[in-house]
Amino acid sequence: MKSFDPECIRVIGFDADDTLWVNEPYYRATEEKFCGLMEQFGSAEEIQRLLFDVEMNNLELYGYGTKAFMLSLIETAVEVSDGKVIVSDILKIIDMGKDQIAMKNALLPNVQDVLETLSGHFRLIVATKGDLLDQERKLKNSGIAGYFHHIEIMTGKTEEHYKKLLNHLDIPAGEFLMIGNSLKSDILPVISLGGHAIHVPFQVTWQHEMMHDHELSGYHYNTIKTIKDIIPFLGL
Repeated sequence: MKSFDPECIRVIGFDADDTLWVNEPYYRATEEKFCGLMEQFGSAEEIQRLLFDVEMNNLELYGYGTKAFMLSLIETAVEVSDGKVIVSDILKIIDMGKDQIAMKNALLPNVQDVLETLSGHFRLIVATKGDLLDQERKLKNSGIAGYFHHIEIMTGKTEEHYKKLLNHLDIPAGEFLMIGNSLKSDILPVISLGGHAIHVPFQVTWQHEMMHDHELSGYHYNTIKTIKDIIPFLGL
């Protein structure tokens, strides 16, 4: 575990999806329904592999979020069926996406209590990636928007994206702490800039966010089991 002095931290950034509220399980549930709808054209494993390839090919064009996911589902349906997918099934896929967008993302346990405590000691921000309308809707429905001084919905979470964010908010990297569930998106880029990071693993991780052990070599970061462990970790 990497040690740092909590006294040096002025600003704490939170990832949103699967850090503040549940997100990835909803995608997996929709994917399971999609595989069932397309089962006449291939096994679930084959369809999932094709879907992931389509998502990765579309990432630069569509970005992240449910609408991008829905478009990739439709494209996958056309590909896996060799163009034989019927219109009524396309409409079912669109309805799956609409249902996912309309779903209220449940807050993870203890999130509100943690934000209540931290807000009395630090400036809090949200740094999340995804579709603008999608993320704004989730934040509004969450009931926790009032705890944050700034909301940043990013097109990506690379080192360059974080550098622009910190410069925009005039935050020295050494005074910034990022908290999130993704090593790839929330932890390593911030550490590379000289900031601090705490990894809070979630039960499900999107394949795109997974990392191998050799990719983590040389990085030093902190891991806690649940978000409530942040409070004693920071000495509060």
